[in-house]
Amino acid sequence: MIRTVESEQHVSPPVLAAYRYCETVTGQQARNFAYGIRLLPTPKRRAMSALYAFSRRVDDIGDGDLADDVKKARLEETRALLTRVRAGEVGEDDTDPVAVALAHAADRFPIPLGGLDELLDGVLMDVAGETYETWDDLKAYCRCVAGAIGRLSLGVFGTEPGAPGADRASEYADTLGLALQLTNILRDVREDAETGRTYLPADDLAKFGCSGGFTGPLPLEGSDFAGLVHFEVRRARALFAEGYRLLPLLDRRSGACVAAMAGIYRRLLDRIEREPEAVLRGRVSLPGHEKAYVAVRGLSGLDARNVTRRTVRRHA
Repeated sequence: MIRTVESEQHVSPPVLAAYRYCETVTGQQARNFAYGIRLLPTPKRRAMSALYAFSRRVDDIGDGDLADDVKKARLEETRALLTRVRAGEVGEDDTDPVAVALAHAADRFPIPLGGLDELLDGVLMDVAGETYETWDDLKAYCRCVAGAIGRLSLGVFGTEPGAPGADRASEYADTLGLALQLTNILRDVREDAETGRTYLPADDLAKFGCSGGFTGPLPLEGSDFAGLVHFEVRRARALFAEGYRLLPLLDRRSGACVAAMAGIYRRLLDRIEREPEAVLRGRVSLPGHEKAYVAVRGLSGLDARNVTRRTVRRHA
């Protein structure tokens, strides 16, 4: 069983200030993520914001305009900071609010901080300009930048005592992270292409005549872009179906948080499936009222109950 911390504990003013900084970063930079974690009790919400703020710092280095050698140096400096956090060397008076908040969160929850090392490894792959020949290649990258985040988050959420199948919770969290990342890749296919990045596997691109790239608002003549998108959507749906088996293993509010965040991305996937070429014209997003509906659905526990019913039927 994964330990969890529910009760509010005394938090000193410097740590509170550090958490507020992280929550501000989260609210400004990750609306979908911030929407989901609002459903958590305060200690868990703060810990998740600390994880996000650190992860955002890593992503911003990788996505920034610095020279590649400078990016690599900054990423290694960030890894050294993570080592200090892991060693308990970051005090409340440290000048880095993200480090202070992360250190406090890691002291309160069993967060597997090695997942942040994996994130750093994944972003270094971006800096190196890695491309992916097969789904297995891309999956390894996605496990670094998204599956690891799922496992880190599980350290904050914990699992319900005695929940059947809890020993596979980390596996499900990892798979759900892959589903979210593949959805991100589909949503951002043109934006990534404009920065010289291609994430979809080369063999999939070749299969659908899309090896020429995605730099315009329309598919290349002769390509089957819709076929490619539908193929990847089916792959993402299979990952969601497996990853959603995490929901019945969580307490109500943690499950609601995961269901809200994953539900937003599943609805994005629905939109992309209905109109594949929309991702070539701009970023596909959900209006606020749809996000609110997903949050209410998550709080109701409907998704978790559906997963439980499907599991029971499968084993009947």
